[in-house]
Amino acid sequence: QVQLVESGGGLVQAGGSLRLSCTASGRTFSIYSRSVMGWFRQAPGKEREFVAAIRWSGGSTDYDDSVKGRFTISRDNAKNTVYLQMNSLKSEDTAVYYCALKFTTTDNWYRGGYQYNFWGQGTQVTVSS
Repeated sequence: QVQLVESGGGLVQAGGSLRLSCTASGRTFSIYSRSVMGWFRQAPGKEREFVAAIRWSGGSTDYDDSVKGRFTISRDNAKNTVYLQMNSLKSEDTAVYYCALKFTTTDNWYRGGYQYNFWGQGTQVTVSS
């Protein structure tokens, strides 16, 4: 089993920035290098949606168009931690943000939440206008 714990959420004004963290623990040695760490979000009354993803080994990234140019996903291998730097935040970014892990040995990207194997508990991000 792998455990994921998010942190860094909070209240910020529109145009501001936040950095979310997601730290993996447990059987992290079993995670394939091609595996994908993803960030998703769910706003009240809306479905969960994909935000960004990065390879467990680092480097390659994938972004939803709604956050491209504003959000940056990165990884600290030594800390088993993935970050989501969120800049130029908008009120529509308000949601609970979740990190998730997808075991894979392929080069595919995965944007469906149902495709992921492990999830964190979520962290609330509120952007006031």
